[in-house]
Amino acid sequence: MAWSLYALFCAFCLSTTDALCKKALQDTDELVVAWVRVGFSLPFLFFAVLPIKIPYLDRTFWHSLLVLLPLEITAILLYIRAIKTSPLSLTVPFLSLTPVFLIITSYLILGEFPDRSGLAGIIFIAIGAYLLNFHQGKEGILGPFQSIFKEKGSIIMVGVAFIYSITSNFGKVAILHSNPLFFGTFYTFLLTLFLLPFVLLRIIKQRVKLRFQIKTFLLIGLFYALMVIFHYQALARVEVAYMISMKRTSMLFSVLYGGFLFKEANIKERFAGSIIMVIGAVFITLV
Repeated sequence: MAWSLYALFCAFCLSTTDALCKKALQDTDELVVAWVRVGFSLPFLFFAVLPIKIPYLDRTFWHSLLVLLPLEITAILLYIRAIKTSPLSLTVPFLSLTPVFLIITSYLILGEFPDRSGLAGIIFIAIGAYLLNFHQGKEGILGPFQSIFKEKGSIIMVGVAFIYSITSNFGKVAILHSNPLFFGTFYTFLLTLFLLPFVLLRIIKQRVKLRFQIKTFLLIGLFYALMVIFHYQALARVEVAYMISMKRTSMLFSVLYGGFLFKEANIKERFAGSIIMVIGAVFITLV
């Protein structure tokens, strides 16, 4: 199953990108880092897309793109805000909610509907979310759930997960009416273009001081480009919910990065919670 390998590599590259972005955020404005995430990936993506012929782009492709762009820009900005505001090990795991939302959005947009195990998957994800803050259990049985709503980054990431449940479907529509590698590159180029005015405005209006971390920026660009390539290659080969569920294994890598690189607390319980949330995401896709 080539799609599962693509999705797994995509997950690793995504979590590595997140860790590098969090490192960059220590010295660089969040909007600049959001732009770097897509902008610095373009040279790598253009090199990969050179052998590809530009496909015929029909009306459905352009309609999908019109829906995708504002949603994706919003998701990127919220994503960066979330990982800046809160620990990686507490924010990224909430992306596992995307498959929950996909049960509804995939059915409405694509007519795809994972069967039978959805309820079990949702229960697993709820248990996993509980364990992410298990140390709050001393405040009562609802303590861990209540602490989720106290963590701003976690709440933001729930919103990101919902947006991704929509963009994943429209992204698949777009690649079915173009080409996976071409779409990934063209889409990233448009995101870079549309985000640039916001970045320049932030720099000028708020007098943001730029601290160039060129090595970190290049690594962010490289791993984001690899993530894009693997993402759309996998998405073209399997139902959206299956692919996104596999991609959400990125949360396991992110928890490890949070523990080893950023010395975040309560890593054991967050890793256990993340594993259970991944299991839940997989259950949602089982037939």
